[in-house]
Amino acid sequence: MITKKDLLECAKSNFTKFGSKRITLDELAKTLGISKKTIYVHFKNKETLVNKSVASLINDYKLDINDIVKNNSNDDILTIILIYKRGFEYLRYFKPSFIFGLKKYYPKAYTTFNDFRKELAFSTVLNLLKNAKEKGLILPNVNLKLVIELYFYKVESIAFTEDNLFTLYDTDIILKHLIVYNLKGITTKNYANPYYN
Repeated sequence: MITKKDLLECAKSNFTKFGSKRITLDELAKTLGISKKTIYVHFKNKETLVNKSVASLINDYKLDINDIVKNNSNDDILTIILIYKRGFEYLRYFKPSFIFGLKKYYPKAYTTFNDFRKELAFSTVLNLLKNAKEKGLILPNVNLKLVIELYFYKVESIAFTEDNLFTLYDTDIILKHLIVYNLKGITTKNYANPYYN
């Protein structure tokens, strides 16, 4: 018997891989070997399933972020790098049309995604940068909010340009160019971490 959790996991996998608009409920049902009616037992409609899938993906990533912050509390800069490294591991398996499709066809799910993106950049990462600056690890004249706007907010928009950078480059190379090098440019010379080598 397929559970709601099984259905949600299958939906997350297929929506991110093929795009939420392209995958139909009939295709999900066929993948799971169930009838389409079974999906409706758990979810009112496809929009509800997409919304729950996005919320579940975000929740998974938030759990990872909490672990990263907890396990690296002594190094705020390294924590930021590890947060984005984990995020890129998620994004590597996303088809760009997944996020673009949310914006066009599933506004509630896109709002959930966008709210999370803002929270990550302007709360979690900004607070880590502020902590690092208070410890003297960030150059004194750096405008942290501008750094967030330029380098940390909407990272997936940069990675998912016309060509999906995750199909063109290794995740570690993207991490270095999008995150590490930008952080290295604002940190003091006395700060180092393993990613700076």
